[in-house]
Amino acid sequence: MEEKNFMTQEGLQKTKDRLNYLLTVKRQEVANKIAEARSYGDLSENSEYELARDEQAQVEAEIFDLETKLKSAEVIDPKKINTKKVGIGCKVSVTNLQTKQDFEYKIVGDTDSDPLKGLISNTSPIGAGLMDKKVGDIAVIKTLAGVIQFKINKIKA
Repeated sequence: MEEKNFMTQEGLQKTKDRLNYLLTVKRQEVANKIAEARSYGDLSENSEYELARDEQAQVEAEIFDLETKLKSAEVIDPKKINTKKVGIGCKVSVTNLQTKQDFEYKIVGDTDSDPLKGLISNTSPIGAGLMDKKVGDIAVIKTLAGVIQFKINKIKA
């Protein structure tokens, strides 16, 4: 059973645009590089050819990854966000109980995550630790920096 890949409508479009670019532009650029490198002769000692083949492998891997994400994509409908507990699409206000600092995070899918903008993935340690919590709950989250305790103050769409 495939896991759902949650994303916003914008994230879905961004993913489709990137895939289209890779399929129509980047793939052709790499094919041209390979053809040019082949024209240099002996492939066994041709560093340009090896670099172009490596780039081709990276492009094909990214294409596969994007296609897989799109197959399992589920767009978050802002009108259907439940604010009784933390879930994907929610904005959650929390207080770090150790530092007394307040934070606001929006829980999103991997495609839309941008921690510097407060958009955290539901699969990240903090995002996963906040999921399904209610206002007043304490989330105890293991991170690379140690254990963090957040009190859930508010949940909104």
